[in-house]
Amino acid sequence: MTIINVLIIGALIATVVVLALGLRSMARGGDYDREHAEKFMWERVALQALVVILLVAAAVLVNA
Repeated sequence: MTIINVLIIGALIATVVVLALGLRSMARGGDYDREHAEKFMWERVALQALVVILLVAAAVLVNA
């Protein structure tokens, strides 16, 4: 397994973890959700962007 595969898997796992934290935040509601919901959303979006970049990099490396 190459390093890019490990990075992709790690980023995917991190994305799922942040998604779960965001869902837990919504379930709790109240002040906790108001304080943390946007932070979790931006972290998830950034991780998803990282995964897409890593996937494109892997595709380019395979075809190089």
